[in-house]
Amino acid sequence: MKHACISFALLAIFIASTSFCSKEVNPMAEETASQNNNADMQNKLRIKVGAKTFSATLWDNATATALKKMLPMTLEMIELNDNEKYVRLPSSLPANASNPGTIQAGDLMLYGSNTLVLFYESFSTSYTYTKVGRIDDASGLAAALGTGNVKVSFELE
Repeated sequence: MKHACISFALLAIFIASTSFCSKEVNPMAEETASQNNNADMQNKLRIKVGAKTFSATLWDNATATALKKMLPMTLEMIELNDNEKYVRLPSSLPANASNPGTIQAGDLMLYGSNTLVLFYESFSTSYTYTKVGRIDDASGLAAALGTGNVKVSFELE
C-alpha cells in the first residue's frame, strides 16, 4: 500500500509538472487569433461628415458584409424626424429585421432592404430594422449631421 501511495504521488507530480511546464504551440489557435484580429479590422468603418470623422464597428452579419462590398461611397443623406438621416441604396442588401425597442444615437441600420439609416438621437421605436453597425463614440454626431440633408462618406478603416 505504501508503494501505491508513493507511485500515485509521483504520478500526480509528473502530470502537474508536464501540464504547467509544457508550452505546446498550436498553429491553428494562432491562425484563428490572427483571423479574428483581421475580422475586427475589417469590421471597422470610417464615417465622415464634413470635417468630422467617426469610427464605427460593423456587426458580423450578411447585411454588413454586403454593405462592405459597396464601399467606399459618399451619399446624400436625407433628414427625417429630427433624429435620423437616411438614404436609399442603389441595390438591396440582405435583411433580417427585428424591433430593437430603443434606437441609440450612433446606430447604423437598414430599413426594409435598401434604406440605410444613421440615427443621431436615442428614442423608442415600434419599427423594425436590420442592425448594420454602431458608431463607437456618437458624441458630436448630431451637431456634425446638422438639421438638413448632408453628404456622408463611408469607407473601411
